Amino acid sequence: MQGANLRGLRRCAGCGVLKNKSEMIRVIRTKEGEVMVDETQKKNGRGSYICKSLDCLEAAAKRRGLQRDLRYSADPEIYEQVRRIIEAANE
Repeated sequence: MQGANLRGLRRCAGCGVLKNKSEMIRVIRTKEGEVMVDETQKKNGRGSYICKSLDCLEAAAKRRGLQRDLRYSADPEIYEQVRRIIEAANE
């Protein structure tokens, strides 16, 4: 079964590459409409993933990847939160 081979893999909202979800940053939109970074990767909500790379973050912002995946209108603050996490991980 092909689906079994994809277990644990998620597509980056920036570059479009499939990676293990533990290697990525998860952003969710809750039922209440709140958009947040899910550092535990266990919260309920519609999720989108971004590689831990500033290039992928910039591509996601340019392509409106988070807005498309999460079905919400743009909030630049979420991109800044993800940027801070990426920068802290790369230090």
